[in-house]
Amino acid sequence: MAAPVPPGAPRPGANARQQSPHPNFNPNFQTNPNSLADNMQNMNLNRPHSMPNSGPRPSPFGQPPPFPQSSVTAGFPVASPPMSRPGPPPGMVGRPAVIPAGPPQTTLPANVPPGRPVGLPVSHPPPFGSRPPPASLSSSTGGVVLPSSAFPSSGVSSASAAPPPSGARPSSFVSSSPLTGGPAGPMSRAPAGPSSNGPPAVGAGALPGAPRFPPAAIVSQPPVGPPPSMMSARAPAQAPTMRSVLGSSAVSSPQTPPLPSASSPFPAMTQARPPPLGSPYGPQTWSMQPQQGTQPPHIPGSTHAQPPRMFGMPQQALPNQAMTNIPPAMGQPGAPMSGSSKIDPNQIPRPIPNATPIVYETRHGNSANPPPPATSDYIVRDTGNCSPRYMRCTINQIPCTADLLTTSAMQLALLVQPMALPHPSEDPIQVVDFGESGPVRCSRCKGYINPFMKFIDQGRKFICNLCGFTDDTPRDYHCNLGPDGRRRDADERPELCRGTVEFVASKEYMVRDPMPAVYFFLIDVSMNAVQTGATAAACSAINQVISDLPEGTRTLVGIATFDSTIHFYNLKRALQQPLMLIVPDIQDVYTPLETDVIVQLSECRQHLELLLENIPTMFQTSTTAESCFGAAIKAAFLAMKSTGGKLLVFQSGKFSCTYSTFAVLEFLPSVGIGALSSREAEGRTNISASEKEAHKLLQPADKILKTMAIEFAEYQVCVDVFVTTQTYVDIASISVIPRTTGGQVYYYYPFSAVSDPAKLYNDLRWNITRPQGFEAVMRVRCSQGIQVQDYSGNFCKRIPTDVDLAGIDCDKCILVTLKHDDKLQDGSECGFQCALLYTTVYGQRRIRVTNLSLPCTNMLSNLFRSADLDTQFTCFLKQAAIEIPTCPLLQVRDHVTNLCINILLSYRKFCATVSSTGQLILPEALKLLPLYTLALIKSRGLRNDGRIDDRSFWFNYVSSLSTPLAIPLVYPRMFAIHNVDSKDGDESVLPPTIPLSSEHVCDDGIYLLENGEDALIYFGSSVDSSILQQLFGFTSVDEVPTQFVMQQFSNPLSKNFNDVVNVIRQQRCSYLRFTLCKKGDPSGMLFVSCMVEDKNANGPSYVEFLVHIHRQIQMKMS
Repeated sequence: MAAPVPPGAPRPGANARQQSPHPNFNPNFQTNPNSLADNMQNMNLNRPHSMPNSGPRPSPFGQPPPFPQSSVTAGFPVASPPMSRPGPPPGMVGRPAVIPAGPPQTTLPANVPPGRPVGLPVSHPPPFGSRPPPASLSSSTGGVVLPSSAFPSSGVSSASAAPPPSGARPSSFVSSSPLTGGPAGPMSRAPAGPSSNGPPAVGAGALPGAPRFPPAAIVSQPPVGPPPSMMSARAPAQAPTMRSVLGSSAVSSPQTPPLPSASSPFPAMTQARPPPLGSPYGPQTWSMQPQQGTQPPHIPGSTHAQPPRMFGMPQQALPNQAMTNIPPAMGQPGAPMSGSSKIDPNQIPRPIPNATPIVYETRHGNSANPPPPATSDYIVRDTGNCSPRYMRCTINQIPCTADLLTTSAMQLALLVQPMALPHPSEDPIQVVDFGESGPVRCSRCKGYINPFMKFIDQGRKFICNLCGFTDDTPRDYHCNLGPDGRRRDADERPELCRGTVEFVASKEYMVRDPMPAVYFFLIDVSMNAVQTGATAAACSAINQVISDLPEGTRTLVGIATFDSTIHFYNLKRALQQPLMLIVPDIQDVYTPLETDVIVQLSECRQHLELLLENIPTMFQTSTTAESCFGAAIKAAFLAMKSTGGKLLVFQSGKFSCTYSTFAVLEFLPSVGIGALSSREAEGRTNISASEKEAHKLLQPADKILKTMAIEFAEYQVCVDVFVTTQTYVDIASISVIPRTTGGQVYYYYPFSAVSDPAKLYNDLRWNITRPQGFEAVMRVRCSQGIQVQDYSGNFCKRIPTDVDLAGIDCDKCILVTLKHDDKLQDGSECGFQCALLYTTVYGQRRIRVTNLSLPCTNMLSNLFRSADLDTQFTCFLKQAAIEIPTCPLLQVRDHVTNLCINILLSYRKFCATVSSTGQLILPEALKLLPLYTLALIKSRGLRNDGRIDDRSFWFNYVSSLSTPLAIPLVYPRMFAIHNVDSKDGDESVLPPTIPLSSEHVCDDGIYLLENGEDALIYFGSSVDSSILQQLFGFTSVDEVPTQFVMQQFSNPLSKNFNDVVNVIRQQRCSYLRFTLCKKGDPSGMLFVSCMVEDKNANGPSYVEFLVHIHRQIQMKMS
């Protein structure tokens, strides 16, 4: 059955589209350096909801265009952009049109066409810096010591601490730790200009929300003089040190407060400006209250042992160790206290700001340099190992045996993000074309040629670094060796000198012709979707992003709508108007006129725009409450089956009343294939599901959608679902399809037709314009002695060794857990290689190969020195997400806590040099692990009071989360915005960050808290009415609205606040959903629950958690 769609006026110039590129066209070459500025006319961050969608929209900020592109060095074609993002999410601002000194800028990646937005999201100064890079640790065992006065003792003799294992020796890593007694090089004296770190000797601190990328013109210099490990333990009186951060009395050098960030991300500047001194936090105290008669909250991993008693006196800290004095009654229920005790917060490990970015060389000489923290500012120079943006290991020295790894209690895993975005100052990924023969590979393990394969016999043979097999060098690839044993052309061939390269795939890598870029939009038009404004918001967003789709004849589009039936649309140009084709059978679905449902964008643009404008009106009077979500995506899949592509689904669902004394809204895919029921209503209202069996509601309702998802992945259909809802929708079931096909879920709860359409548009536009690939296959290979144990992420795995990805993009990260299958040789290197075969949006088949080679060690102390905090914690986070659907929350929290305790126990038992059991000793590289573990057990996904759908979305979001965003998710940033000042050109727009403790929240203040996905604005109870009027347009806290749309008023404070919000959105490449919270109502409690360092119903305070960890370690050692 077909019904015409109401006609509309044709759009002038609708068919003026560029043609498909020539087969030999290099999509990385950009001819228009100002393409972002052109596309900026189609962006507006804070555009009112009522602004028309058609016609060009003025740039919201009037910023100059981004860095112009320059030619590539060495004459190699490039495969990736020198940018942090292919373009800020829609509504983002351009970059200053000034290129900093440094390597030449590159051109566009293979999957970003000319003329598309390629702007750089503004980076930002990190709010905290958690620690120096692993390579900068001291030659001592390195740790943070929280001394005897800080923790009660269980009476265990100090002799119970086991000595370090025999053969322990100092590490070769030098130190620039903030905990060292010696001078670390005054940051304020560091000259401007890039410098190689080689090995790094400058701390780069890390923290949630640290900038994706630093100012390209500001990099740190190594300190002058010998490494800190060679300096005196006592610093000269004038030597600045970061020692005071931990408040130790064991260091005689004067104390300098942490350095707040003051640099702008990518400023057009020629000179580094030293940041101002002074702590961004100011004095802080914990007020200890008597706890007689109160029941303490359950601490994960706790036992019922008697609280240990106080024992011992503070001892002097060794280099890289610091002590914290905590009253003996701390954390002991019922302990009598004479008055309140106060604790200096500088005595415990906390994130601190870092100063300037560093230049990081992946290898120095013939050894690997441990990478800087994932959340810190760094510019990579690929000198053999890949950039840590593409692949990071949890430990930067590989244990030689499985027993050594078990003793450390740490996890051995890789976090692989093969399409991550590079910094704009980094060299591009080079594209290498071996012609019809394809890239050189090992004939045994099929590993690709890389810098760690050794050529012998005058270059006639090479030895594979992965399996050790000796192969003959192809005749046309032969080259003589130089005096150093390397090929004479090694530095001229990217595959022999770079850790990451991209090979042009030959025909043997193709089972069919590369697929076109297909985009199919599926829109819910049921009564609920229309009435809540979700249908109109989806149509408006799609209409605006059409211009951002790839140019050329290879771009195909299709569209369908659904309620209780499915409506396809014939978009052929020959028709005067689109025709609706209805599929009423939702049990055995089919696709009518398959060839006319998906057509070239260049042929149907006018009809598509007309249809999108009319869909909300066409279904305005619909009374159909049902939603055939499963049947609709099945029908859309049938239309895409022959080509593959991206299926973007906008789902709201069914409007109905359930049995109850009052009406309850349900938005569920309710009829047809994969219909869902309201499982939350089965025996409970279940707003918070903390019952023992509640985790079963986090599993898919049945296997139908999973079976469909596997079929979708087999035919290269990647599904993204945009869920716009106001109540339960069973995310656990719906998310199965995006998770299996390499897509993701976007969750708008509760959906607001006032504030959410702008975010929906920005999310959709970033989804389409970010660097991505289709029909991908990924495999990780390891050296002999190590093998891949498992993969975790958003993909389909049909065979154990390969990961199938119908879609892969720059934001997706995959966890690869490793295990030993043999012993490794001490002093040798262990190699890892990730190969990703994918198709660009222009139909080019490529193989991106990422290599990492790390040293092997037999020393436990080396493992702790080279541990990567960000990667270790990301593993904690992802493993917790894996367990949530199958285990009770209490069990998951206990498991996470025990992971942390066991690591610290191993360090305390085998590596620590301070023998008193009254001291909690933390390894320097992992000193913030307890804080982030506490933040995790208090996070939305592990709270007892979380909604089922919120928890389902959380663990699905975490499954593909990248390493730099893991810590901010659980330990967000907080800013005071009631006194935001304007900044100079070379200063960060962002105000100083504030610790997540209610002691830093004033009643007369307004605060912004963001975690990369959501943002809260909190109003104290006595905020000045003039500030409210300037920022938000109302004069009383009682007037705080429930729905919020950013506006800029004509006053400096409002302008500064808008600048802060826009910078954060650019950094996160996310529009952020704002929730307004005020003291005294439920919204205020939401904000208070995010104060991770405070004691609340979700867990203990940070200090109490440290005490608990110390007790557990004491009991295990005794």
